[in-house]
Amino acid sequence: MLLLQQTQSFDERVNEQFSAATSWFTDAVFAEIPITDTVGIPWVLVVLILGASYFTIYFKGINFKGFFKAIQVVRGKYDELEDHGVVTVSPSVSTTNGDNPDTIRVEGEGEVSHFQALTAAVSATVGLGNIAGVAIALSIGGAGATFWMILIGFLGMASKFVECTLGVKYREVDANGTIFGGPMYYLKKGLQETGFPKLGKILAIVFAVMCIGGSFGGGNMFQVNQAFKLFEYVTGAEQSFIYGKGWIFGLVMAILVGIVIIGGIKKIANVTDKVVPFMVVIYLLAVLTILGLNFSEIPSAFKAIWDGAFSPQGVTGGFVGVLIQGFKRAAFSNEAGIGSSSIAHSAVKTKYPASEGLVALLEPFIDTVVVCTMTALVLIITGQIVPGTILSDEQGVLLTASALESGVSWFPYLLSVAVILFAFSSMISWSYYGYQAWSYLFGRRKKYEYIYKTIFCLFTILGAAITLGSVTLFSDAMIFSMLVPNMIGLFLLKDKVKEELNRYLKLIK
Repeated sequence: MLLLQQTQSFDERVNEQFSAATSWFTDAVFAEIPITDTVGIPWVLVVLILGASYFTIYFKGINFKGFFKAIQVVRGKYDELEDHGVVTVSPSVSTTNGDNPDTIRVEGEGEVSHFQALTAAVSATVGLGNIAGVAIALSIGGAGATFWMILIGFLGMASKFVECTLGVKYREVDANGTIFGGPMYYLKKGLQETGFPKLGKILAIVFAVMCIGGSFGGGNMFQVNQAFKLFEYVTGAEQSFIYGKGWIFGLVMAILVGIVIIGGIKKIANVTDKVVPFMVVIYLLAVLTILGLNFSEIPSAFKAIWDGAFSPQGVTGGFVGVLIQGFKRAAFSNEAGIGSSSIAHSAVKTKYPASEGLVALLEPFIDTVVVCTMTALVLIITGQIVPGTILSDEQGVLLTASALESGVSWFPYLLSVAVILFAFSSMISWSYYGYQAWSYLFGRRKKYEYIYKTIFCLFTILGAAITLGSVTLFSDAMIFSMLVPNMIGLFLLKDKVKEELNRYLKLIK
């Protein structure tokens, strides 16, 4: 008992020391712009919202006009353009940039299909933010928070289109045909084209460092920790056979994650294109069952969302609840503007960057507009929300579990399966994001790859075994700091994206 007390005391001291050492960084990232005497919005959220709004206007509503065309691309309607199109060398590809123009054929082919690239990216974004994050947002702002969540989801589709088009346009390929892409590459190569080579190199390095930190924290430790907490809860809480043995859960997850990520993006895509549809279907079936049992309440739930959206409580919940709580704890469910998803989309098999940009804009729609909205409806209809209540991430997950249990007693077990799959898929995708950033900084040799993946798996075990505390806040700050270099690059390279969009749309016509 004394040893246990000493261990707990040590953990508390570590959290306190870590918090003190990193508070300047987290305070800077989440510094608030005051709205009223008591309410403020972190500046990073303002940047993301304004950026998404600007891109929506600049690309003339691509998030709406391009929606059905994006579905057609995923379905393969325009695949013949890839098979018979003329392969041209992008101006960004030259031997001086480290690329060999002769490999453009491999680069054009890519590694995964449009659908696989989409599921790999969705697997990283559809996660605990859709469950815990929604419950937290609604607990603060009431039903009206849902309206603002949907609005931000639609706007985020434009940011996602821009960054994923650039991810494909400026990707690189090695001698084995392995694709390397993401903000690191379009910041360096794209800004070199536009006359800002030094700025591009600096922004690329900053992004890569933050991406690695985010992959260990928010993309790994947070995911496995929250999955373990729900698993522990549904198996008996303090009476559970695994109570207080998070390291065992973490070890199992680390082994499963390790088996997948060793194989690279092809192995990850082969897993995610099966796991993602399965996990989303599991969760949505449970949610639809509850909605079906309470069908008569759905109109009143939507009325509550609409009425609450424009009340003082609704506005506070929508902007402060969804944007602050949702962003901090789940890196804004769809990560639009952060730049992470462009890493997965860069590996797609296409010669036309805008085609994948269109596919990518479906991601925020699936993640935020569909999944988050359905979670919100269940929470509202089952009466689980008490506006003005501040919930932790763990309480947010358990609140959603209680909402499902109110309809069918064994649904929390189904939710635990979905949450574990959410966490697992997010972790394997974030491991790919982190490795891409790692390889950009340290090189692409196999030994560096295995070093990163080993460290990632060790953090999985650690994440399930400890109380995250300030570590979670710091890792969230790392993820959100990725938006600074990324949004600068998106703005400066927006004309390149428009050129690619016009080229692809002209080809289709």
